[in-house]
Amino acid sequence: MASLEKHRPWDLIISDWSMPRFSAPAALDIVRKKRLDIPFIIVSGTIGEEAAVEAMRNGARDYVLKDKLNRLTPAVERELRECAARRARLRTEHALRESEVRFRRLYDSGIIGIMLANLDGRIIDANDAYLKMLGYTRDEVTRGHVRWTGITPPEFARQQARAIEELRSSGVATPWEMDVSRKDGVRVPLLMGAAMVEDPNCIAFAVDLTERRSSEHLRKRLVREAKKEQAARERAEIALSEREEQLRQAQKMEALGRLAGGVAHDFNNVLSVILSYGELILGELKPSDPLRSDIEEIRKAATRAAGLTRQLLLLSRQQVVERRVLDLNEVLLGMEQMLRRILGEDVELVVIAARSIGRVRADRTHIEQVILNLVVNARDAMPTGGKLTVETSNVVLDDAYAQNHPAVAAGQYVMMAVTDTGCGMDRAVQECIFEPFFTTKEPGKGTGLGLSTVFGIVQQSGGDISVDSEPGAGTTFKIHFPLVAAEADVIRPHVVPSTLRGNETILLVEDEEQVRTIARNILRKQGYRVLAAQHAGEALLLSERHAAKIDLLVTDVVMPQMSGPELAKRLASTRPEMKVLCMSGYTDDSIVRYGVLESGIAVLQKPLTPATLATKVREVLDEATSASTPEIGEKSPG
Repeated sequence: MASLEKHRPWDLIISDWSMPRFSAPAALDIVRKKRLDIPFIIVSGTIGEEAAVEAMRNGARDYVLKDKLNRLTPAVERELRECAARRARLRTEHALRESEVRFRRLYDSGIIGIMLANLDGRIIDANDAYLKMLGYTRDEVTRGHVRWTGITPPEFARQQARAIEELRSSGVATPWEMDVSRKDGVRVPLLMGAAMVEDPNCIAFAVDLTERRSSEHLRKRLVREAKKEQAARERAEIALSEREEQLRQAQKMEALGRLAGGVAHDFNNVLSVILSYGELILGELKPSDPLRSDIEEIRKAATRAAGLTRQLLLLSRQQVVERRVLDLNEVLLGMEQMLRRILGEDVELVVIAARSIGRVRADRTHIEQVILNLVVNARDAMPTGGKLTVETSNVVLDDAYAQNHPAVAAGQYVMMAVTDTGCGMDRAVQECIFEPFFTTKEPGKGTGLGLSTVFGIVQQSGGDISVDSEPGAGTTFKIHFPLVAAEADVIRPHVVPSTLRGNETILLVEDEEQVRTIARNILRKQGYRVLAAQHAGEALLLSERHAAKIDLLVTDVVMPQMSGPELAKRLASTRPEMKVLCMSGYTDDSIVRYGVLESGIAVLQKPLTPATLATKVREVLDEATSASTPEIGEKSPG
């Protein structure tokens, strides 16, 4: 904590509740005394509810129990986002306060006269300089005895009427010169300027031109200052409104994605059971069995449901992906013939692929899904035919673009634009198109997951997507992927195992009973000896009691007490030759935290089927021994 002011500004503090000679409350007290705006998260295995509430009251932003560390990364990301938004809001509010201070100084300076009036002519208030010009007292003004229409000579009534009309139409009146009658009847030449502040009230600026009427330079300077102040206030208010709207939209999409991911994860376990038992039953039925068609329909429905869960996982950016360095042109041109068949003869497809395009890092299958979804969406927008243009190019996004699109940083990107000449959409539809289950199609004509899936894939790939459309003028979707300075990966052909059977010993760990049971039955049917455990503790006990070799650990990633990757790490010390296969319904935080994806450990995506499980198990067992036990370790906080 002593380094808080000696080093660069810290973004976030994560503290254990109790430590030798120190504690989270003590750290909180230091942060509070130093008045530092740094998010503070407590991690503890023993903190009680009352202590947690007291810590939150003293400035902690959140607390995470050590048995629920999967909450830590979302909590860190949330607090960093909220802290950034809070600081941006404070900067904007500070700018507004400074603007108000400058205006107050100008109001009190006596340099120019300032009055607040309504459009029917009543003067509501005025500063001392303006009162001095007119010779009235503040009491006379506040009581409504002074009307600016009453102090305007007849020959200037037309100019005054024009100024009022400008205020009504545009909010700002062009500066003009006029005379006004003082209380003693003497005319005073004034340079006037006015702007609306809140209908029907306006603020007017007046300069006495008695001795300085010939000073054109002064008039221009005052007009410039008045317009600058008005523009600065409007820009600050617009910027604050845009930032708040962006924050609300980001929070809404994040909440929807988290909900969709959680539903898909639980649903995958259910589908594993339905699909697996369906295939096992089909394997036992004869082709002529009357039950076979019923089981086939069950499997088809479950397969369709599995497709929906994959789309939900893509939306929530929680699906296991195989990122490779890709040539976007190569992917697009490889799909061109298929896209032409999908569009039909009444839609002209134009592909404009830029030369020497940069590379991107993404999952090829997901990029193909993005292109396909956008093309199908464009086709539906052109029911009577039209033109679809798909274009790629290298672009550089500057700081101004990044400021208006918080999801990206300034830098080099590869852009893909999909433009159709279809019916287009209004602003209200554009604000909802990336939300899951939103659709403008008739009931039964779409799931409403096409564009939300595109949004999830682009976000998971580190990119940004935007839409530009107007009713009747077509639509353009623009996607920006970060440019990667590397050559495209060479995709090696997939080698299918010659047989799915084996006689090895497998330690199966799965906390869902039905999933565990069907997985055990599938593996035993293939000839494997299976040791089944409900959780990590039982798995450790089975491993200790089993004296013979265990060839493969098949484990779920997210389990109570101990995660699958942590279990693999514990077992690796006594069984270094044992290979590891992780099963997951989505890319949980623990996978990233323990480095599963980066370490090379095999991952099997749920839902399970007899074919996918048996094939993946055989592939892992047949891998070279040197790659059998990748190192598993918790990644250091970034």
